[in-house]
Amino acid sequence: MFDGIEELLVEHAELEGRLADSAIHADAAMARKLGRRYAELTPIVETYRAMRQTEADIETGRELVDEDEDFKTELAELINQHEELEQRLRLLLVPRDPQDDKDVIVEIKAGEGGEESALFAGDLFRMYLRYAERQGWKTEVLDAVPSDLGGYKDVSVAIKSRGNPTPGEGVWARLKYEGGVHRVQRVPVTESQGRIHTSAAGVLVLPEAEDVEVEINSNDLRIDVFRSSGPGGQSVNTTDSAVRITHLPTGIVVSCQNEKSQLQNKEQALRILRARLLAAAQEEADKEAADARRSQVRTVDRSERIRTYNFPENRISDHRVGFKAYNLDQVVDGDLDAVIQACIDADSAAKLAAAGQAR
Repeated sequence: MFDGIEELLVEHAELEGRLADSAIHADAAMARKLGRRYAELTPIVETYRAMRQTEADIETGRELVDEDEDFKTELAELINQHEELEQRLRLLLVPRDPQDDKDVIVEIKAGEGGEESALFAGDLFRMYLRYAERQGWKTEVLDAVPSDLGGYKDVSVAIKSRGNPTPGEGVWARLKYEGGVHRVQRVPVTESQGRIHTSAAGVLVLPEAEDVEVEINSNDLRIDVFRSSGPGGQSVNTTDSAVRITHLPTGIVVSCQNEKSQLQNKEQALRILRARLLAAAQEEADKEAADARRSQVRTVDRSERIRTYNFPENRISDHRVGFKAYNLDQVVDGDLDAVIQACIDADSAAKLAAAGQAR
């Protein structure tokens, strides 16, 4: 039923032996790599062993029931426990997203709807900051272009785990489902007649790339500097500190003006550029992958309308998985767990189904 599990048990034992050897820790990078793989395999090994122990207990329980029917209840509990462990093992064996341990960069852009869209982009930005705070994550605003009424035309924020997350439970593992078009329905502050308007903002979630993952040739970059601007387009700096980087081979353009230093803005822009290049490479790899390996829940397609925030009805709806709840006020205050969990559950179910078809 669980093909390949014996190989994983052998690999786990070998890793345990290598990590116990003090010599391996002389190479910090190798020790971290082996440690991550060991931590990834440990839940699989523990669940498999618990399942096998439960199987042995069930056999013993059946023998006892033949002698005394009072053991029937205990046997039923063991059978239920075995089914739960079996289901958990199936989920653990589903190939996981290799990016799940990564931190992310979230970009939010105002879309159709003018000033109201910029205000909604600001609401989404604050929602993610509050969600990150609830999760104990760190946030760093990389760039922000404010609008006249206090919203954002464009804002980018890095969100990072504190310490070393459990394998597969990094920031990307949860926030990757946020990419797409978010639609809002409400009475804008600019509406004098009290009519409900619909506008939208785009969210792009990128796994943050490490320097070793994306090599950028300086000859492939065109770097322009300019004066940063605030609401209404007025210049807010007297020096050319804002930076625009164009990656010539791909045409990707990144601008940063949040910092007062040109060097700092350049570094922030390069962080965003590396993340976009990594995402582009991953997207290309996904296109070439077999259909069974693709996630059924769309993640970073910004052209897809994924969610509606209906303020008059206090309703949040995720159109990909059919999720609906009437606690929008809590969601925009950072209580995103139920919405995100619905996406995770749908994704896991689709991957289990695909794995079953593959067998």
